[in-house]
Amino acid sequence: MVRTKRLHAVFDGKVLRPETAVDLEPNARYLVTIERKEERNEQSLWDVLSTLSGTVEGPEDWSEEHDHYVYGTPKRAKVRR
Repeated sequence: MVRTKRLHAVFDGKVLRPETAVDLEPNARYLVTIERKEERNEQSLWDVLSTLSGTVEGPEDWSEEHDHYVYGTPKRAKVRR
């Protein structure tokens, strides 16, 4: 029967040292798979959104004539103030 355990360890240049106590049989052979754990970079929601957002070049009336540019509807008559 194969049992899998996951643990976090730090490599000190010579030896992998588990961060917590492990319940393993001494002098037994184990297969170890190494996967680097990236440090978690704390970001705010706004930081994440800003990396996903961008700008689109478009005409000056883009926001006013959105339906025209997206769906091809006729432009609305301009209202003069």
